[in-house]
Amino acid sequence: MSGAATNAATQSAAKRMTTYLASKEFRTYLMSTHFWGPVANWGLPIAAIADTQKSPEFISGNMTGVLCVYSALFMKFAIDVQPRNYLLFACHAANEVAQLTQGYRFINYH
Repeated sequence: MSGAATNAATQSAAKRMTTYLASKEFRTYLMSTHFWGPVANWGLPIAAIADTQKSPEFISGNMTGVLCVYSALFMKFAIDVQPRNYLLFACHAANEVAQLTQGYRFINYH
């Protein structure tokens, strides 16, 4: 691809993105629970990831197990709901990985 063709493709992609960001559809999405629910939920995986730097003696095995089940169920829900909520899926996938990491640390400690 020549430099001019690459530049034109980049400009076209940027124009499409700008048009979408200015659209009523995107503004409606930003004001929906499909957006704000997952954004608020990101606190769970962020906290779990931060906790991986703390001593494993503070890990609750029961709570870690419950959060693993919770995130697995909500990953399924995020895919089953229409329209699919990929932001919610990503949030719970990150939390599932973080909780499994915490569970591994808990088992190794005890």
